Amino acid sequence: MASNATIDVPSKGGFSFDLCRRNEMLLKKGLRSPSFLKTGTTIVGLIFQDGVILGADTRATEGPIVADKNCEKIHYMAHNIYCCGAGTAADTEAVTDMVSSQLKLHRYHTGHESRVVTALTLLKSHLFSYQGHVSAALVLGGVDVSGPHLHTIYPHGSTDTLPYATMGSGSLAAMAIFESKYREGLSKNEGIKLVAEAILSGVFNDLGSGSNVDICVITKGHTEYLRNHMSPYPRTDPQKGYSFPKKTEVILTKIIPLREMVEVIEGGDAMEE
Repeated sequence: MASNATIDVPSKGGFSFDLCRRNEMLLKKGLRSPSFLKTGTTIVGLIFQDGVILGADTRATEGPIVADKNCEKIHYMAHNIYCCGAGTAADTEAVTDMVSSQLKLHRYHTGHESRVVTALTLLKSHLFSYQGHVSAALVLGGVDVSGPHLHTIYPHGSTDTLPYATMGSGSLAAMAIFESKYREGLSKNEGIKLVAEAILSGVFNDLGSGSNVDICVITKGHTEYLRNHMSPYPRTDPQKGYSFPKKTEVILTKIIPLREMVEVIEGGDAMEE
């Protein structure tokens, strides 16, 4: 079978609709090894009257396993620009760190604050050059001299510029909240409440999303990162240690020097066959 064979797989928001079924289909066609492709995520962003609000859940998965319950999916790009990442965790970390470094060098060279369009161009150019093999889907938001900006960047390098956006495996559930409740001119508190509700919609309706809600509010000259803003699944019972019944007990411990167990002969002839 040719290595460039393709199959049609239902998808949403640039992500596989059912990762398990997709992997099974690829395995039957001999197109991949038996491992999982992506992680589940709900990331969102919206523009409000004073700036941009970004939001993300904190669950990182490795196939059916929850690898991290409280990871950070909102990445620092510049003091006025942040980026939410969905897809392969290592790819989103590497891409955002690399572009953040490039933006810092650009600020040193120009002496001016980074613009959101600069970060957008660097991100989409890098992803396009790898033709989707870098699995990073991003929601980029920030405020610069020209005002607030919100963009989505897909793994192949295509982009959208929208007043509100969602990405990840829980994106449809989050988009349902935005489509029904978003309006222009939201206040800061209204925007935070709407973003949190959208993330919770993804958490409750998508198995790949879960744990806590992180929110980042970016306004002119100020950024507020609300880490673990909400925890929809608090522990109801205190975490206790495990107690085991005492089965055995050490009665006597004696240390015997090695020299007392072997006979050491000083000198003598060499060993002969």
